[in-house]
Amino acid sequence: MTSHPYKTREGGATVTVFVPYDCRNNCPFCVNKQEYADCTGFSVDKIIPSIRLMDEITPRCDFVFTGGEPFANLESLQHMLDVIPTTHNVYINTTFPVQPGCSAEEMLEFTERNRDKISCINVSRHVDPYVEESPDEVVGRIATPKRINCVLYKDYPSEKLQDFAERWRKYHIPIQFRYDYTETTPENLYEEENDPILQDLNRQFTYMGLDGCRMRNGFHFRYKDLHMTYHKTLPYSTIVETDENGVTWDILYDILIKQNGDLQSDWTGVPLDVEKYRNVVFEPYDLHCINGTIDF
Repeated sequence: MTSHPYKTREGGATVTVFVPYDCRNNCPFCVNKQEYADCTGFSVDKIIPSIRLMDEITPRCDFVFTGGEPFANLESLQHMLDVIPTTHNVYINTTFPVQPGCSAEEMLEFTERNRDKISCINVSRHVDPYVEESPDEVVGRIATPKRINCVLYKDYPSEKLQDFAERWRKYHIPIQFRYDYTETTPENLYEEENDPILQDLNRQFTYMGLDGCRMRNGFHFRYKDLHMTYHKTLPYSTIVETDENGVTWDILYDILIKQNGDLQSDWTGVPLDVEKYRNVVFEPYDLHCINGTIDF
């Protein structure tokens, strides 16, 4: 594979940390589950130096914790959070699970204790549930900003979308509907007329605007006083592009810290060249409003 100099957005590529412990779920659209079949070599102690290294190189990048289930081990999650300075936004993707040995109150207390550290907790909830869900009232009590992430997977029940919106409107929690990103291509990323999910949302909610970049986008909708987004993203995170001077760049949007501490420059398993990343060229983030209104 040809390697080019790195470019990324101002602040640095988003760093996604895969927690080194699994969840109890088997969601049908999860592409990470197979990675946790064998946890040999997984270690918080190996992840910590990689977090510190990314902070050193890009002290204002975003961090995202995913898994697995970040809330399945609050002690380990706290240890990882504690090494991230406050110059970073921190996001956590979670089911906010029902789990043995850890009550909802303990998880809520964790969110309260870290409310100045965590920028947003993204809670997975779906139109038809795939897992045992903690009560909606518990999600409503999360102390940090929060958002519902809902994958509209295969034959989702479109007739239940408004009820789903009402369910979370009660708690003033915005919703991000997500396309199955394993099916996204550069050709259909911005497709509108032949996207059945987008057509379902257009029929039932008020379209407000679109933002996007090379890699991902969001179609924004209003339902009464609730903000909803339909999010599409490519299944990889490096764009290869040649500029006007004939220089070809690997443009990095995401960097991964794997469960064993390994650093990768793409969701496709490409190792990160750390020394090359120390010399990364920054460009303005190309995410922008394409039409309409996205902040309402």
